Amino acid sequence: MAEFTRQRGKRQEDGGLGSVLDLLLANARLVLGVSGAAVLAIATLAVKRLIDRATSPRDEGDPKAEQKTLEESWQDLALIKATPKPPKKQRREDLSEPLLSPARPPAPGEAHEPRVCSAPPETPQVEFSPPRCLTLQEKLLSHYSSRLAVPEAQASLAPQLARSICAQLQNFLRIKCSELPFGSLFLSGPLLDGLGALAADHVHLMLPVVLDAALWSLIPGEDTVVRNPQYWMIKRTDLEYFPRGCSSWDRFIVGRYLSSNALNETLHKMLVASINWPAIGSLLGSVIYPVVASQELKLEVKHDQVELSITLFPVVEMEDKVLLAVPPEGLVENLWLESFYRAEVSKVKELDAGDAGARQHCLRILNGVCKSHPALHKLSGSPLTHVVLHLSATSLDWAEESLADRFQQVLEELVGYLEKGVLPSYFNHKINLFCELLEEEIDEMGFMLYRAISEPELLLKEK
Repeated sequence: MAEFTRQRGKRQEDGGLGSVLDLLLANARLVLGVSGAAVLAIATLAVKRLIDRATSPRDEGDPKAEQKTLEESWQDLALIKATPKPPKKQRREDLSEPLLSPARPPAPGEAHEPRVCSAPPETPQVEFSPPRCLTLQEKLLSHYSSRLAVPEAQASLAPQLARSICAQLQNFLRIKCSELPFGSLFLSGPLLDGLGALAADHVHLMLPVVLDAALWSLIPGEDTVVRNPQYWMIKRTDLEYFPRGCSSWDRFIVGRYLSSNALNETLHKMLVASINWPAIGSLLGSVIYPVVASQELKLEVKHDQVELSITLFPVVEMEDKVLLAVPPEGLVENLWLESFYRAEVSKVKELDAGDAGARQHCLRILNGVCKSHPALHKLSGSPLTHVVLHLSATSLDWAEESLADRFQQVLEELVGYLEKGVLPSYFNHKINLFCELLEEEIDEMGFMLYRAISEPELLLKEK
């Protein structure tokens, strides 16, 4: 009885479903046309089969019946997939034309020309090329031209402004410190020498301290209290025959040595308290003020088109040495730092002129990368120049086409020097240019550069 009821209910459901499908197919011909009705009929038949199969009782345990059911399912699925797609409706190009144009019968005597359907124009195929990967050489040249080029207006205005300030400071020293034989002030730094300027924002102002060689002598760095060959002492000699006061610089003597710290303190007081910088700034169309808290002799200059930082360095030139009044940190105040900057610039330009090399390009990129990177900023300047000079003694190909190879080779050399913790000066191998770096700083720099050897692009990314 239950089975009968189930079969009856099934027949009623099938009858109801059949009536709905018949009504749908009958109206489909009017709405969709012959081809559309055929498509709908095939798809409806397939769906109906699937519904019948799902609602009919299974012959459990009969493998032949299960196999037949599976085959029929795949056939129905293939039937649905093979159903032709209805033709797309043609798009009306002109809305003024009627939707249906009745065919006009040919006039008597008029030949019936066959209607030719023009093929639709072929759509032009657009070839999509994959994005081009830039080589390291191209990335370096792009980085050089886009990020390291100083704007022309700033490149011309900054030195002009610095020279005007230099002239004003020179006049002040000649009037107020006429007893001190200062030499003529001159400008220096990467902006003028072209080895590492990222922007026209910093200039060095060199103030020569003229000494009488008969009254002063140099003490080598190895013999100083810090045992550092890069620092020198300037000793006052023959005090028995030429007592204190014979030299105008005797007022800066501390323990028979010319004190770089005492000279800096005197100049700092003059820059801060004695010079009328607001008046000079107004004359030059800018705002000038000394940096009071800095241990360096520094001026900040703000102009409408450029902001400039000027650092003043007292400099002594004796016995082919260039010594700056830059004592090391600590209690020692009589030491003078030997500078190789002038020799570095001269040597690099001399080598580039000899083989049309790209050392200056390479140094500007390296200095720009290190200066803008928080972990590498202490490598910029002199250490990089000395690495390039060391490398020039062994790698002779510095043409622009080899810029990428030399750039990567400099990174490898730097990692090697950092592993040892020693970078000897190109001009004096006794001097270790890494001697003032902390061990943690060396480890951080070495790790960063070690990664950059295999992926130099890391250093060229925006910070």
